[in-house]
Amino acid sequence: MSIFKDKVLLITGGTGSFGNAVLRRFLDSDIREIRIFSRDEKKQDDMRHFLQANRPDVSNKVKFYIGNVRNREAVDFAMNGVDYVFSAAALKQVPSCEFYPMEAVRTNVEGTNNVLLSAIAHGVKNVVVLSTDKAAYPINAMGISKAMMEKVAIAQGRALGPDAKTTICCTRYGNVMASRGSVIPLWVEQMMEGKPITITDLNMTRFMMTLDDAVDLVMYAFEHGNNGDLFVQKAPAATLDVLAEALKQVYAKVDPQYGETEVKIIGTRHGEKLYETLVTREEMLRSEDCGNYFRIPCDARDLNYDKFFTEGDDAINRMEDYHSHNTKRLDVEGMKALLLKLNFIREDLGLQPKAKSRDYRSE
Repeated sequence: MSIFKDKVLLITGGTGSFGNAVLRRFLDSDIREIRIFSRDEKKQDDMRHFLQANRPDVSNKVKFYIGNVRNREAVDFAMNGVDYVFSAAALKQVPSCEFYPMEAVRTNVEGTNNVLLSAIAHGVKNVVVLSTDKAAYPINAMGISKAMMEKVAIAQGRALGPDAKTTICCTRYGNVMASRGSVIPLWVEQMMEGKPITITDLNMTRFMMTLDDAVDLVMYAFEHGNNGDLFVQKAPAATLDVLAEALKQVYAKVDPQYGETEVKIIGTRHGEKLYETLVTREEMLRSEDCGNYFRIPCDARDLNYDKFFTEGDDAINRMEDYHSHNTKRLDVEGMKALLLKLNFIREDLGLQPKAKSRDYRSE
């Protein structure tokens, strides 16, 4: 018997890549109900029809709720009777958040706080909030809003304390390969249309994780988290140069001309970093190495401001961030092996049947 037996799980932003990955993981489990909460009725309708056509035996486990996390009333309606929450609703695109930063604040910060307050009010047992490496030393509006989201979640967890009925913790992960809006599906489309692959900087590095890795991290946090904890999964990284070359070599098996695709350097976009940090040096100082994961407990200091102004810790100066320039670096062969774990690439190569007809490629 699993801890999810006969339980109700709510996924906010549940029609996104992460929500689809959770469904693949849980549909055949002994969970009683999975609630998909999102504002996109078209994606909900697509998901509903896909489940009815392909998984009629378990489609009744999935319930759909239209609503926006900005609206506390809608969140409360979906939260009634829920045991566990995966909080994934967010604005995630760097350029759109740069131009509309208050929209990022309203969804990522205020919306997440609505979910947390609702979960506490309804006696939810566990809430896991999903964050991003861009929240560490943020330089763009998306990262800043996600950093504030983390602070809100950690503060709520700290305030609840260790013996509370509700446990709130966060996960922070790097680039999830082939999630919606990510670069891998874009480059594949560019190759297939005979266009050059557009790269900002060949030496730019990014952490590489699959969606299954992301679900594994959330599950680890769910099972091991205390109030206010932040969990990070150790992950390899690759330069964009290596990623592009690996992708070209993989798709050369579909058509040799794809292996000759031109690479066009377009320069760093607004709000982009050369490398991403998953754990800051301040966090590394108090982190716990859990093998494949880092656990960073919340700062339990109180509001005695003398501690902030008169006491320091010189150990911080000896710590180093955990970032995509100093983690394990993948070569082309290692990157190809990771790419071959992606469902849409396996489908394109004929290694598995297509799950559904679609004009876009993402997980």
